[in-house]
This record gives sequence, C-alpha cells and structure tokens, in this order.
Amino acid sequence: MTLKSMTGFSRAAGASGAWRFVWEIKAVNAKGLDVRVRVPQAFDAIEQQARAAVADKLARGTCYATLSAQRDAAQPEIRINRAALGALQTALAELPATSNLRPASLDGLLGLRGIVDVVEAGDDEETMKRVQAEALASLQTALTALVDMRAREGAALQEVLTRRVDTIADLVQAAETCPGRTPQAVRERLSRSIAELSEAAPALDPARLHQEAILLAAKADVREELDRLNAHVAAARTLLRSDQPVGRKLDFLAQEFAREANTLCAKSNDSTLTTIGMDLRVEIEQMREQVQNIE
Repeated sequence: MTLKSMTGFSRAAGASGAWRFVWEIKAVNAKGLDVRVRVPQAFDAIEQQARAAVADKLARGTCYATLSAQRDAAQPEIRINRAALGALQTALAELPATSNLRPASLDGLLGLRGIVDVVEAGDDEETMKRVQAEALASLQTALTALVDMRAREGAALQEVLTRRVDTIADLVQAAETCPGRTPQAVRERLSRSIAELSEAAPALDPARLHQEAILLAAKADVREELDRLNAHVAAARTLLRSDQPVGRKLDFLAQEFAREANTLCAKSNDSTLTTIGMDLRVEIEQMREQVQNIE
C-alpha cells in the first residue's frame, strides 16, 4: 500500500445545456482537514454538497475547490404589451382631428415605455437542477484526479521515507557496535580520568572517586535510548506499510526519534558515538520535514 501526499492540483471542465463550467482544486498540507468551496451565485444550492464530496475523499489538508461557470449568450425574448398598445391606439383615435396633429406611427408607439420589453433568456428551476447535478459530477472527476495525484506523490515520499528509516536503522546499529561503548573502552576512559584527578588532587578519596566513576558510567550508558530507537524504527516501518492516513502518527514518531537522538548525544562521552548521534539528528530532521506532507 502507498501513502498519500497532502498537496495536489486538479482541473475538470464540464457542460450542460447553455452552461460551461470548470472546477479547480488545490490542496496543501495542514494539521487537520479544512475544506473551502467557492461557487457562483447560480450554484449556491450545491455548495454544501460540494463541501461534503471533498471531505469524503480527503482525510487531511487544506483544500480549495473553486467553480467557475458561464452561460452561453442566448437570443433575448421580445414581448409586446398588446393590451397597453391597444388602449393607447383607442385613446389616440378619440382625440379630435386637427391640422396640427399627424396620425400616430407604429414605430412611434412601440418606442413608448412599457409597450415593448426585452427579456433576457433564463433557465427554469428544473434546468438549473440538471446543470447543478452535472457540476457535481464534474467535481467528482476533479476529486478523482486530485486523489490520484496525491497518491503518486505519496508513493514517491514513501520511497524516500523508507530510505530515511533504513539509514536511521543503520546508524542505530553503528551506535550499538561503536567501539567506545565496549566495557573495556569505558573502563579505560574512567581509569584515565581517575588517574588524572588523583594526580591533580592527591587528597581525594580513591574510594569516592571510584563510586563517582561508576555513577558517571551509568549516566553515560545509552542502552535505553538505543532500545527505544530500534522500537521506533520498527513502528515507522509498520506505519509506512499502512493503507490508512498516518501522517500525524509519523510526525509524532519523528519527534520521539529526535528526543532519543538528542539524549544519546547528551549522554555520549565518546567522540565516535557523538558523531553517530549527530548524523542521526540530521536524518531524523530531514525525515520530519518530509513527514509534514503526508496525509
């Protein structure tokens, strides 16, 4: 199974009757799921359905879904108010004939306000319901493309993260076998330290120095940190094989990785082990940056 990325972009165009529309969806990473839908006024009725459709496909990330729609121009309808025109003609016919009045012309009468109306063509409710349904179907096409893109990016990230975890596992193994952690090496370092302190301050109690050396050796032991790092490696490999959204779990696990690596560096009293710890911190930080984009 593959992971999914939280970033992606898709576009789907559609048409219904005189309407042409385009969905554009952009997704970016986020802590949770945040769906933002923008539709033209004529499509307000499907905004909530569109929001639910996006939420059904995605588990995490901020998603911007925008619908652009345009209606093809239609021939306007010309309506003549025949009742008003007839009443006006009747009224004119009743006027007394004089030499100063000319008979009313048809174009003159039609030019009067209220006689002729130009009505822009529109869509009835059933037509708009059909158009809106087609727009929702086009949204599903765009969402499918978005999910596919996020899956492709997730597969690439999965390969990268798997290599990161393998590198971390190799570094943990190198720390396990570090020569500076062997009892003989620890004993030699402590013996040198005790000898140097005894020479610098002959009055110090050798028995007390021996006790302090044992405490320092116990504090410098990184066995627990290595055990936890190995456990985290196993957990990370399990999550990377999951078919569920595991981004937040991986992010938390990366924090735990970093905590153990920091403690290992703090407790180390061997330069080689410290170098391994620093390399661990670098790999873990890079892993954590990439995990931020996993759904």
